[in-house]
Amino acid sequence: MIGCHVGRIFQVTMAGGSYQDGLTAVVQGHPPGMLLSEQEIYGDLLLRKPGADELSSPRKEPDLPIIYSGLNAADTIEGAGNKNHTNGTPLTVLIPNLDRHFIHIKQYQDTNRTPRPGHASYASFMKYGPDDDAIGAGIFSGRYTCTIVAAGYVAKKILKACGIEVFSYVKEAAGIRCPDINHDAALKYSDNYKQMRRDLDPFYQEIYVKNRITPEMRFLEKMKILAEVEQEIDAIRGKAPKMEPKAVQEKYNVHPVLNCPDIDTANAMVKACNEISKTGDSTGGVVEVVVTGVPVGLGEPVFYKLDAELGRMLGIGAVKGVEVGAGFAVKDMTGFENNDQMHSEGGKVIFDSNNAGGITGGLSTGQPIVVRLTVKPTPTIDKPQKTIDKYTLENTDLAAITRRDPTIVARIWPVAENYTAMVILDHLLAHYGYQTLKDKYVTPLA
Repeated sequence: MIGCHVGRIFQVTMAGGSYQDGLTAVVQGHPPGMLLSEQEIYGDLLLRKPGADELSSPRKEPDLPIIYSGLNAADTIEGAGNKNHTNGTPLTVLIPNLDRHFIHIKQYQDTNRTPRPGHASYASFMKYGPDDDAIGAGIFSGRYTCTIVAAGYVAKKILKACGIEVFSYVKEAAGIRCPDINHDAALKYSDNYKQMRRDLDPFYQEIYVKNRITPEMRFLEKMKILAEVEQEIDAIRGKAPKMEPKAVQEKYNVHPVLNCPDIDTANAMVKACNEISKTGDSTGGVVEVVVTGVPVGLGEPVFYKLDAELGRMLGIGAVKGVEVGAGFAVKDMTGFENNDQMHSEGGKVIFDSNNAGGITGGLSTGQPIVVRLTVKPTPTIDKPQKTIDKYTLENTDLAAITRRDPTIVARIWPVAENYTAMVILDHLLAHYGYQTLKDKYVTPLA
């Protein structure tokens, strides 16, 4: 299988599947000297894992990561203080599957003859044959996106050190759209929401805050703990810190379920999603990603345009459209309306609008980069659908008996955020190199 690798300088390779032993992200191109821990990676993984709230699948995967390679196992010399720092070698993050019991495998075995409409079931069977990893959809399951979140967190941490912020939120769900929000306010809301999720996540508190897994432990010691956690998933979930929705809003100023920076809109989104879910159906939505602090000129022409590279996020399962800036709305504008006019103010270039989404000609303009992803409804639904037996080609009906999400948009925003970070960092590394060489040869302007 090819297609599981991305990046030119900051490179990520993923492997694994929904019901295999786990998934893996291998990261290359990150700098040495960065302190990194499983706890901080999990702080992002918990944002997309299933079973966390009423809008996600009831599957109870904790998504606890293990850093297997790429960190110094000890100080390189006594007192160096560089234990658990990245050392420049490939960084490998393992994410074991801990909630894959036979009852769930049997559900897939009972329905795998009949491809799920809207899913990759039929096409992957025709491509890979009867040995296709069809249990839980294998590599085509949304579970593979945990590798993007893990690798993208590393990219995001590096970008933050360079003054670049990447954040995202749910812009639309079940036809309910969030009004435009000031970027500073949206970033603050997103940070508060992430803090709330860490504070109330039982695995974050039980495994990391209580030091059941620490950076000082060896790989096998950590795996022993995960073997224990596999038997304790329900017990740990039962220890989740309890806080009423009203108390969550008062303490963190966020919605308790949905990362949408307008709480009234978030309430309406959740209500609409639940109403649709009650009928056995599902719904889609839109995720918005914003990047601030990007230098002017990031990107390349023609095949590696920055906006084209961000368009790679069509590779995220369930994403059916990617737009930058005004996106598809430009079809209804005139050139005068669409053009982002500019003026000089205090020695700086100021744009009067941002219909380009911070990118022109494939290069960043220095404005915030704004990207939106259209997310389709969850294809696994609890309604009879027409399908076929993929072995006999007989016509038949299918209704889901497997675990499913009422909507995927509530879990895709951290995937989009961290995928964007990977793209931006890959271009930033090339940009820094290019600018360093350019400054050695280009004659300064008079």
